[in-house]
Amino acid sequence: MNDVPRGRLKVYLGAAPGVGKTYRMLDEAQRRASRGADVVVGYVECHGRPRTEAMTAGLASVARLRCGYRGGEFEEMDVAAVLARRPAVAVVDEFAHTNIPGGGRHPKRWQDVEDLLAAGVDVITAVNIQHLESLKDVVEKITGVPQHETVPDDVVRKAEQIEFVDIPPEGLRRRMAHGNIYAPEKVDAALANYFRPGNLTALRQLALLWVADRVDEALQSYRAEHAIGGVWETRERVVVALTGGPEGDTLVRRAARIADRSAGGDLLAVHVARSDSLAAGVSHASLARQRRLVEDLGGSYHSVVGDDVATALVDFARAENATQLVLGTSRRGRLERFLTGPGTGETVTELSGDIDVHRVTHERAGRGTLLPSRRRTLSTRRLIAGPVAGLVLPVLLTVALAQVRGTVNLTSEALLFLLAVVGVACIGGVTSAVIASVTASLLLNYWFIPPIGQFTLDDPNALLALGVFAVVAATVAAVVDRSLRLSRRAARATAEAETMSSLAGSIVRGGQTIPALLERTRETFGMDSAELVDEPPDDADATAVPTGPGNYLVLRGRTPSSSERRVLAAFAAHVGSAVERARLAQAAAEVEPVRAADRMRTALLRAVGHDLRTPLAAGWAAVTSLRSREVEFSPEDRDELLATAEESMARLSRLVDNLLDLSRLEAGVLTLNLRATALEEVLPTALADTPTAEVHGELEDMPPLLADPPLLERVIANLVGNAARYSPPGARVLVTASALAGRAELRIIDRGSGLPAGGRDRLFEPFQRLGDTDNTTGLGLGLALARGLTEAMDGTLTPEDTPGGGLTMVVSLPLAGRTQPVRTAQHGGAT
Repeated sequence: MNDVPRGRLKVYLGAAPGVGKTYRMLDEAQRRASRGADVVVGYVECHGRPRTEAMTAGLASVARLRCGYRGGEFEEMDVAAVLARRPAVAVVDEFAHTNIPGGGRHPKRWQDVEDLLAAGVDVITAVNIQHLESLKDVVEKITGVPQHETVPDDVVRKAEQIEFVDIPPEGLRRRMAHGNIYAPEKVDAALANYFRPGNLTALRQLALLWVADRVDEALQSYRAEHAIGGVWETRERVVVALTGGPEGDTLVRRAARIADRSAGGDLLAVHVARSDSLAAGVSHASLARQRRLVEDLGGSYHSVVGDDVATALVDFARAENATQLVLGTSRRGRLERFLTGPGTGETVTELSGDIDVHRVTHERAGRGTLLPSRRRTLSTRRLIAGPVAGLVLPVLLTVALAQVRGTVNLTSEALLFLLAVVGVACIGGVTSAVIASVTASLLLNYWFIPPIGQFTLDDPNALLALGVFAVVAATVAAVVDRSLRLSRRAARATAEAETMSSLAGSIVRGGQTIPALLERTRETFGMDSAELVDEPPDDADATAVPTGPGNYLVLRGRTPSSSERRVLAAFAAHVGSAVERARLAQAAAEVEPVRAADRMRTALLRAVGHDLRTPLAAGWAAVTSLRSREVEFSPEDRDELLATAEESMARLSRLVDNLLDLSRLEAGVLTLNLRATALEEVLPTALADTPTAEVHGELEDMPPLLADPPLLERVIANLVGNAARYSPPGARVLVTASALAGRAELRIIDRGSGLPAGGRDRLFEPFQRLGDTDNTTGLGLGLALARGLTEAMDGTLTPEDTPGGGLTMVVSLPLAGRTQPVRTAQHGGAT
């Protein structure tokens, strides 16, 4: 067992390149070294910036690992050397970097950093916001630049320290204009594209919001560890309570407006699945609609179980560190509120403490139906009030009847006493009813049955009256108790079904991963934590529920009741199902490459059966005819047969070359010779076989690309040939070139019919030709090979619709001038 304590990770996070992450990271390293710490530079990329390079002076460094890949030589961090050196602190730049195959222990540098942390080495690193996996697509939409290297958000969130390196957009643009970030020839293009003020402002806001979420998580963890229940108003968190009633839409929109008044405010909707009889009045259709509305407004929906609605709401709000609670005003009228006592709104206001409570009026306020008492079970108050009423109510009735003696006969007096007994039975149950019946019988016997003023318990009629009172009281009390128990049981079942329905709906919509399910379970049952373990813990404060063979759901906090354990078992079953699905998905992912290879072999055999045989048969026939001595060919016929044989062999050679290149791409062994390449060097040869191609744009103004010239030539030739094949007769194929944000873009534009519906997903599949019913027009390798070669050169190939009809293929490649050509390449085969 390894007893070495895990190292600590510190991340410098920036919104864009050039904000000073590497400089700040090295400054931190210098400070630690000056305090006597053993600091070593594992890998730092200064990008030719003098001030950054000066910060490395005096710091020990580990020699980089040199490795060859596809004809080039590259440098990577030597993880083994850093581990052998065993420093106290290692400085590792470019946290999201993808390692060259063979250049590291793992495919990604953050995985190498995990090895250093596991060995007890503290690591200081840097990353930009665009490299976070969750924000990759958002950044691409803002800047128009695809992000090829990412790091999982959880890896960065787990860092002990995250320091945000910030600079205003205009300050960053001035730094760019002064040549402190990029070389002078790249400044104008960068300022006009990626580093536009709007882009930088949006990236900065993304980074600030992400860091704010991370700080909020740390605050919640601190509050939980120190059992802090009070509200800290660090950010606005608005909780809106939903009952499933028609006023829910109004409340949600009102709460959303309150949350929007504060930048970064959170909206949380909560529904309490009650275990009392009021739960039966919930409209699940309204709740589902209101849930969609909350999610459309950027909020989150939660469901909790609670016997007391007000207490459950306040507890939830405090657990989420909410600053404001939004509730609707009561739908009960004044008479109903007088009869049933204070409602949920009044009680929440009393319990809220430092949480602001908003009670929103709506069109249904005061128009509800008569509701029963908010409590249907025998509370402590009713247990005390029942016996007291059993003694006091008959006495009060006796005093009242004594005032009208002579106007009411004995039968009416007995019925009034019986009514009082029934009322006491409804209040306090069996015990109170017995007390009331005995008291009423004695008072009726003494004050109203002749001889008045004397007890006549020896009279059979008196004994009969006492017995009737007792039987009626016990019967009524039993019926009331049974009704309450059945009502509570039915309401509990409704609440449980409602909670499970909400959970199942989330799973069906695909919104519940295993961590989300655990968090949902913790939140629903009001626990401190929920986790999945292999063995049940010995902790007496923990509740363990099996989820499947060898897995247990463990909750820590309060002890759940027996009824809650039934729902908890259902939650555990869902968690177990999610674990099993994750295992099956992993197994399916491992099998998928084998299935893909099998599909490739099957398609290859089907296609090769015709496409290789056709040129081979033509060439064989031509050569056989030439060797025949039975026919005398003229010089023209002989030349035609030789041309046929030559054309067939050339076609066969191209097919074989394509197949070999595709197989090399799949195996990842294609040799590359990346160098600065001018477009005028490759375009003439690539367009030689397509007379309908036409180049638009001044190629002399294009900076050189970082590419392998022969491979780039084949990419362009394949794309232009494909465009010419699908262009209408007489139409020309246009080729344009432009530079954007450090990359060059080639556009091959045709005016054909474009892509059919659903065709984009199959466009780059080998051995497929969209619209073909057979393989007589070729193997269909052109686009698959073009994409594979482009990605091997650290480029992308994407289709776009041509305005006015047709298809545009966009080839994006990095510009030359970088010290490490394929630093950001996505290594691997064609897709």
